[in-house]
Parts: sequence; structure tokens; C-alpha cells
Amino acid sequence: MAMQIDKPNMDQERMMQLRSIAMAPYMQLATSLIGQTRHAGGNMFRHQIDTLGILIDYGYIDSVLLKASVIHDLLEDIPDFDRNKILEIDDEAEDVIRLVLEVTKKEGQSKSDYLKGIIEHGSHKAKVLKCADRISNMISLGFVTKPDFIERYCDETEFFILPIAIEVDYTMYQELISLIITRKKYLEDSGYLDRTKQGS
Repeated sequence: MAMQIDKPNMDQERMMQLRSIAMAPYMQLATSLIGQTRHAGGNMFRHQIDTLGILIDYGYIDSVLLKASVIHDLLEDIPDFDRNKILEIDDEAEDVIRLVLEVTKKEGQSKSDYLKGIIEHGSHKAKVLKCADRISNMISLGFVTKPDFIERYCDETEFFILPIAIEVDYTMYQELISLIITRKKYLEDSGYLDRTKQGS
């Protein structure tokens, strides 16, 4: 049975705030990610839009946060992307790029150092964005067929992302816990965990 999580409704005030945010130019840039495929199927453009939806689902209507969510993988997955295309969009573009860079893994940086950096130095918005990003990835994990990848990703989420989530948004923390439990139950039901124990 899925965990029930209380989240704010889209009331009139939030709707009006959302209506005033010009997202289309950022979405247009994000379409550059359509050619980037994912382990679970689909592509990175869809993941950006999914992350945006998760933030709105949790009641986040901050314009910089939402714009950054739509392009949060752009600079990492397309390293030679012309940043001027972002800066030309609007007067929030510099703040958007700054936030995107906070959640962008640097070339040659280990995943653990990257995530530790967000835990130790990330802004509140960067931490919220990382949680929404990970919720999207954990949901997609249900379509991944490599048990070792699932186990490694669950462990990484438990060790690095839960400390971020419990700091910034307890309801996101609850959902991540639920997703870890269901993914690990799949590994248990499939016999993978028993096999790895026997092999150790």
C-alpha cells in the first residue's frame, strides 16, 4: 500500500503565481536533451518536465526554482551548451544558471563528492531541486532491469539524499523513504539480495 503524503493544493493564489512565470523559453532550451536517453527509457527532456511537475506537486512556485528544474541537466549532459542562450531569456536567468550549477556535477568529480558538496554547501533551493530530481529518478528506477544498479542507487539515495530531504522538506523525505522501501522489496522478492549475500 502506497504511503499517503499530505501536500498543498493548487489554490487560486498559487495558480496566479504559476501563471505569471514564463516557462516556455526554458522548455525550448530543454528540448536539446531529447536525444539523451535514460536507463529506464524515455529521455532527459521528459525527466526535466517530470522534475518540474514534482516541485509543483509539492507546492513550490518559486520562479527561479521552477525555471532551473526545466534545464537542471542541460549543462551537465551538454557540456558545450552556449550559456548565453540562457542568459538572453529574462532578468532571472543569472539566478537560474547559478542554481543549475549548484546541482551540476563537475567534470571528473566523483558522485559522492558532488552529493557531499550539496549536503554541506548547497542552498535551500538547490537541496529542494535535488530532492525533486531524485524522486523522479527513484520512480523511474521501477523500470530499470539491472538489480545491481537499483541496489547502488537506493543505497546512494539513503546515504546522501535522505539527509538533504529531511532538512528541507519532510514530505519529500517520506516519499523517498517509501520509494527506497519498494525498490528494495523488489530486489528481495526477485532473490537478488539473497544471491549477493551468498556470493559475499
